[in-house]
Amino acid sequence: MQAKGLRESELLPLSRCEDIFGFAVDTAHKLGVRDVEAMVGAGTHALTRFANNTIHQNVAERSGYLSIRVLLDGRTARASTNQLDAEGVRRVVDEAVAITRLQEPDPELLALSEPAEYVPVQRYFSTTADITPIERAEAAREAIDAVESAAQTAAGIYATGESALGLLNTQGVLAYHAETLAQFSITALAGDSSGWTKRSSCYAGDLEPLGLALEAVRKAEESKSPAEIPPGRYTVILEPSAVLDLVGQMFGDFSATALRDERSFLTGRIGKKVFGNNIHIYDNFDHPLQSGAPFDGEGVPRRRVTLVEEGVIRKVVYGRQAAAREGVEPTGHGFPVPNEFGEAPTNIVIAGGESSVEEMIASTGRGVLVTRLWYIREVDPYQKIMTGMTRDGTFLVENGKIARGLKNFRFNQSLIDLLSNVEELSPSMRASGEEAFDMVVPAMKVRDFNFAEVTRF
Repeated sequence: MQAKGLRESELLPLSRCEDIFGFAVDTAHKLGVRDVEAMVGAGTHALTRFANNTIHQNVAERSGYLSIRVLLDGRTARASTNQLDAEGVRRVVDEAVAITRLQEPDPELLALSEPAEYVPVQRYFSTTADITPIERAEAAREAIDAVESAAQTAAGIYATGESALGLLNTQGVLAYHAETLAQFSITALAGDSSGWTKRSSCYAGDLEPLGLALEAVRKAEESKSPAEIPPGRYTVILEPSAVLDLVGQMFGDFSATALRDERSFLTGRIGKKVFGNNIHIYDNFDHPLQSGAPFDGEGVPRRRVTLVEEGVIRKVVYGRQAAAREGVEPTGHGFPVPNEFGEAPTNIVIAGGESSVEEMIASTGRGVLVTRLWYIREVDPYQKIMTGMTRDGTFLVENGKIARGLKNFRFNQSLIDLLSNVEELSPSMRASGEEAFDMVVPAMKVRDFNFAEVTRF
């Protein structure tokens, strides 16, 4: 695999990955093993945490790992270590070989992947990697001051870090990716209400912690003295974080292996219209708001895949093994082998529309605005019915305006019905939540959203 135009991390440059791999291969050859795959990774993660309007924690860690997989007589296994010196590499190769020899032969096991050119993506920003504890503390203090000046209490985190990954094998694959990531989350707590916002980006300059704090303050203020309305079906405006956490529950099903195992709600639905005409969903690794490597767990280049078009289920993604079974090309979405799940899309983009959240509110006679959802669990895997609760900013909308805050609801909602009842979409943005990985999604105005019961808060 060719790796052109790479932005390398000083934490783990490509040359270091090659040195470690070369030593691992030499060790394996002495044990009579020729086919070797290595994943070499390193990362830093730093976190500033605050609560009760006070910064109370600053932690930082640096870690590295080496994961070795070998193939021998139709068998494969993997062993991993966080010791990257010569003795650590030698030991993990010995373990991988020993475990492999204990396995039963796998008739579906493929040879190691062949080199293929991938398109590097620029997701490493030195300004993010170099952020200091003082810089995070200053940003957190400014956010806290904004909350405290509104007679509210702030809690949240500001995290920054970088990571690097090299994937190499004895067939000639040489894949490398480095990226940075920053994340800011804040909850503003008032007497009987709260507001929340969260954002992440590979470039820390996109976060704007003060702006996020002011948004959380506004939500807490506007939702004070929450009223109670009866459960039932309502027009609901889901902000992007709520869309992410709810709709994000279904994307593990867009997998060829999940279809084969009949554990996907798409079983019997490929090529059929399942959602509304305005639903278009892609897996797009090089979208400018995405993060992650441009290759999968076997070093196969990722491809852009149209998952849903005009509500019709078009495609699922394929790892190498699933693709070989069906005689198609892999899409570059496989997990490291061996694994139980096969593959899944990880760079989700849901196409948006032109309505802002404010315009959705203005066009709603009576409905509910939802900031975020939490504690989401699956009730019916084939109809994709999910349950969970609203949190940190639930509002009654009347006559095109936010009327007041509401006590939170528990919902029971089919994702199939939800995505069939979308009336308006906002432009898509990178969204962050707590129940699903970050995606690029719009806000959605949805009719007949099923709130099953009212909570006590």
